[in-house]
Amino acid sequence: MTSLIIEQFICRSDNFCVILHDPMTGETASIDAPDGERIAARLDSGNWSLTHLLITHHHHDHVEGIPALTKSGSVEVIGPKAEAGKIDGLTRTVGDGDSFDFAGRTVKVISTPGHTAGHICFYIPDEQLLFAADTLFALGCGRLFEGSPEDMLTSLRKLGSLPDATRVYCGHEYTKANAAFAVTVDPDNATLADRAKEIDELREKGLATLPTTIGFEKRTNPFMRADDPGIRKTLGLEDATDLEVFAALRAAKDRF
Repeated sequence: MTSLIIEQFICRSDNFCVILHDPMTGETASIDAPDGERIAARLDSGNWSLTHLLITHHHHDHVEGIPALTKSGSVEVIGPKAEAGKIDGLTRTVGDGDSFDFAGRTVKVISTPGHTAGHICFYIPDEQLLFAADTLFALGCGRLFEGSPEDMLTSLRKLGSLPDATRVYCGHEYTKANAAFAVTVDPDNATLADRAKEIDELREKGLATLPTTIGFEKRTNPFMRADDPGIRKTLGLEDATDLEVFAALRAAKDRF
């Protein structure tokens, strides 16, 4: 089995479009649909026909392109069962623990509430790929628009249990802003400091900071390290619970 071809590119202001293409079967998927015209143009440039749309949550900047990309009527649009009433055009709904086939590969569905109540992520074990949308960002996590700190902490722990080598694609290019915050709460983390410098260099060149990996996020992302003594000391929460530390981190980032 040949590896999937992965095309990642910016659309709108900071959304990532991610297209998956299997050269053996011709099956092609888009992770979310932030910009139908831009995605369609990239598909045309590769002479690819879209077969699947994998939708993570109902926010406008992730579903706006569904109508433009499904005009042919032959695209399977798979999205969260818990948000089916908020997303037009779904042909199949899925929830936590469900799986389906894409190009001969099993895609597992992981429920990750927090950013929205029904947010899901897509995980392809054979390729060690996670599409985390607005749950897990490089050095950050999504804002809690509909869920609680406990929801998001539980969701991040689910993702953190995946193999460290898992490559993570996210919904937005937020890494530079996330790094600026992360170094304030984890100032003694040399790996994070090096990553922050690398991010600055990448963005100065107009290059993407993604993908990242689960293992790297567990070493550098403060939202995945609520039990870290250094972060706790910086926050003055040495004796707090992990949930209290996480909630404080999220509140601090919201004010940052």
